[in-house]
Amino acid sequence: MMEIKHKKGDKNGYFYYEKDGNELAQMAYVWAGADKLIIDHTEVDDSLKGQGIGKKLLAQLVDFVRAEKIKVIPLCPFANATLQKTKEWQDVMA
Repeated sequence: MMEIKHKKGDKNGYFYYEKDGNELAQMAYVWAGADKLIIDHTEVDDSLKGQGIGKKLLAQLVDFVRAEKIKVIPLCPFANATLQKTKEWQDVMA
């Protein structure tokens, strides 16, 4: 079972997957006020390509923003394309 973790700071944060202490995938965001965050970068190690890790990171982020009642501005091309294609996630977009 793959565990996605979350590191949250005052101005930014990221969701990530690590194995043996190495971060292999990350979706980073910055806060845009108190009620929005901007997804600005997604990166997945080549060893994990094609395994849906990016989508798993985004799923965790969607759960987080729904729980916090905030919206997302997806500047990252991957996050934007995935949110546009996934109808059940479009409610989180600003």
